[in-house]
Amino acid sequence: MAELLPKPVPAPSAVALPYWEGLQRGEFCVQRCAACGTLRHYPRLLCRECFSDAVDWQAISGDGHIHSYTVAHYAYHPGFAEDLPYTLVTIELTVGLRALGRWLGDAVPQNGAPVRMVLVPGEPYPTLSFAPA
Repeated sequence: MAELLPKPVPAPSAVALPYWEGLQRGEFCVQRCAACGTLRHYPRLLCRECFSDAVDWQAISGDGHIHSYTVAHYAYHPGFAEDLPYTLVTIELTVGLRALGRWLGDAVPQNGAPVRMVLVPGEPYPTLSFAPA
């Protein structure tokens, strides 16, 4: 039997580090433009509305509904081979942003169904996941 490779570990950039540190504290933190107040996720250097690089971080609930989903049948990294098949969901968060995470529900996800965020423990960072609300 072949030895399984470990899953890749995130190597956060300076721009994204507060997001990952938030997950370690059990919070889903997103950027908020300090100039115009626009929320953004995934972390990026400039605001898409006013192009400011001034940023604050805000914890959000992670509640929302399923926008779409996909079932992975192929491991794009050998570390995920033992998880196949697994489901990824794109969530429309209540704050108006979208986030991608693993699906923890037993049933096939349904577009529009309400969900809640679940942080699955991991080292060095938890995995952002979603389950039925």
